[in-house]
Amino acid sequence: MAPPPSQAIPAPPSPPRLTLLVGRASWYGGAHHGRLTASGERFDINALTAAHRTLPFGTRLRVVNLNNNRAVEVRVNDRGPVVPGRMLDLSYKAARALDAITPGVVPVRVTVLPR
Repeated sequence: MAPPPSQAIPAPPSPPRLTLLVGRASWYGGAHHGRLTASGERFDINALTAAHRTLPFGTRLRVVNLNNNRAVEVRVNDRGPVVPGRMLDLSYKAARALDAITPGVVPVRVTVLPR
């Protein structure tokens, strides 16, 4: 027999839903260092940041290079990439962590992390 409504047991909260994206990521560095990003902050090649076309500024992402399984966590602070076929532009430091400097463009899996 079910408990009366006043004694109903609440359902446990559902775990946060993670968004997974797969695409190609490139990086940008020195020529943009110190310039204002779309979010209004200065671009720093030594910060772990990224540009994405639509994700809100401040969104945290876990990015995995599918060629070598290296991973890095970045924060969206700019808009881009402007080149068709690319999903993400990484700062120099983030690209270095993924060993993506020499190839320039790498396949990635991106997980949008909970706030």
